[in-house]
Amino acid sequence: MSKAIKRILTAGAATAVLLGAVEGARAGAFQLREQSAAGLGQGFAGVAAGVGGLSSMFWNPATMTDFAGWQSSWNINGIFGNSKTTTLPGTFPAFTGPTFANSGDIAQDALLPASYSSYQFNDHLWLGLAVNSPYGLVTKHNPHWSGGFYGQTSKVISTDISPTIAYKVNEWLSVAAGAQIEYFKTRLTSLRPPTFVPITQLEGNSWGFGYTLGVTLKPFAGTEIGIGYRSQVRQNLKGSLQNAAGLPAFVSIRSNLTLPDELTIGVNQRVTEKLSLSAGFEWTHWALFTSFPVRSAATGATITNLGFRYRDGWYASIGGAYQWNEALTLRAGLGYERTPVSDTVRGVRLTDNDRVFTSLGLGYKWNDKLSFDVSYAHGFVKRAPITVNSVANPNFNPLAPLPYVGSNKTSIDIVSLGLNYRWDDPKVVTPGAPIVRKY
Repeated sequence: MSKAIKRILTAGAATAVLLGAVEGARAGAFQLREQSAAGLGQGFAGVAAGVGGLSSMFWNPATMTDFAGWQSSWNINGIFGNSKTTTLPGTFPAFTGPTFANSGDIAQDALLPASYSSYQFNDHLWLGLAVNSPYGLVTKHNPHWSGGFYGQTSKVISTDISPTIAYKVNEWLSVAAGAQIEYFKTRLTSLRPPTFVPITQLEGNSWGFGYTLGVTLKPFAGTEIGIGYRSQVRQNLKGSLQNAAGLPAFVSIRSNLTLPDELTIGVNQRVTEKLSLSAGFEWTHWALFTSFPVRSAATGATITNLGFRYRDGWYASIGGAYQWNEALTLRAGLGYERTPVSDTVRGVRLTDNDRVFTSLGLGYKWNDKLSFDVSYAHGFVKRAPITVNSVANPNFNPLAPLPYVGSNKTSIDIVSLGLNYRWDDPKVVTPGAPIVRKY
């Protein structure tokens, strides 16, 4: 038992190191949904009901009880975006010169790892560990673009370490709970017109804490329903504000930031011995992401505000899996996401908009201990208008009324690979093993 726990912790620690070195892209706002290769193949439909394999524990830790013995899953996601903002009439004239200066491709490609491990102690009890990056964003504009006053570079990285425990009450009910131990860091820069040299660099980081809850229900043979909850995480950021107009060159700052809670519901239904269909719905409480004051660490006086005014976001999806033969599983999915960033509040740093996701994937069982998942998805993102010309937009600064008007076009491609391994001998009957084993 101690050896199992040691390997679970080692696998999680290795992923945490990788997460500290990579930078993510975004789902709704700067949230990262790309946590599962198997789940991506079905458009994340039914991940709360276990269709993502062991990685489903990110959304619903109770799904661990679907996996007998001692198992691990490692996932790596390549996120490749293209995002360009075109400057339009209505932008402050001094920003434009003889021609409007556009952003160039602001999206930065990223690799996003995630790891999961679980160990079954007896007929009823499982212990697990997940290591993920639930939030991330990296954008970088051309050096002399017209919207540099409102944003030049933006970076958000996070690492979430989540130990969990699941309890199988009986054959149709499992419950689970876990902790979130989350590191969060952000860095924002902007430019000063007309010289376009750096004027402001805001940087801060902190550790925050939250929890996860989950339940799975199996009311009928071949039916699984899952509900998972990830709590809010409050981050007490400490950092610096450099080269801001009217302030000393370097100011120590602090700001309290609350990251949203999330509810995920999933259903997976086996239609035939080979075909199963799934559906999912995910709600994220982005409406609490309003405005966060940035204060001097020395005096407590408010220096500026980080304004967002987001609305709640949601994502709905359907998918299916077909067991081609004993080794090969084919997957497909379709999803639609409503962005938390409305047209009224959109700025140049986060040009998010509603999107449609299509995905394909496959799973291959090499033997009783080893299996692989490969998936691809494309995101069709609605063109996003940007109008920062009044106090209706929280990015607008009434003390320096310099309007910016533009239009952004974004597309996203995601390639995901997963490796799943069972450490113990699956030929040995494990007490309390489920009737249907998922890989």
